[in-house]
Amino acid sequence: MQCEMCGEVIRGAPKLVRVEGAELQVCSKCMKYGTEVQQVRRTGPAAVRPAGQRQGRPAAAPGQPPAYRRRDLFDDIEGDIVDDYAARIRHAREEKGLSQKDLAMLLKEKEHLIKKIESAGLIPEDAVRRKLEKALDIRLIDTTESDTSDKEKSRITPTLGDLTIIRKAKK
Repeated sequence: MQCEMCGEVIRGAPKLVRVEGAELQVCSKCMKYGTEVQQVRRTGPAAVRPAGQRQGRPAAAPGQPPAYRRRDLFDDIEGDIVDDYAARIRHAREEKGLSQKDLAMLLKEKEHLIKKIESAGLIPEDAVRRKLEKALDIRLIDTTESDTSDKEKSRITPTLGDLTIIRKAKK
């Protein structure tokens, strides 16, 4: 499990901490940034369930990996937005002969949002970025080939740590 504050792998039991109103599962290093929340012990039918089975999710068989993987914030990040995104958007909009108001109506967004994005005063959120890319036929995400090739290499070649985990699982 990853720390929801710093992103590091949590060694040992995660701590439930309240930081500015939000309850986060954090590592022992990040615990100092909030106040620890006491976990309530549940009684009744929910407490009687087997340990490996949670509500709404099937339990995995002992020798198999779980059928689902918990998503985190870093799964949604596709790549870095290009530095000259404002100029690319303005140039593509002008090539299509659209005004900022026309583009805003086409995207079903506010004209003020388009003005802020084109003046580089605001980085577009993922939903708006996708709309802009589709409407203007441009790419605003900078995905490098080395990032994808590194991920593919790590999946193909097991590391020494992977081998020790495999050996322990067989015993």
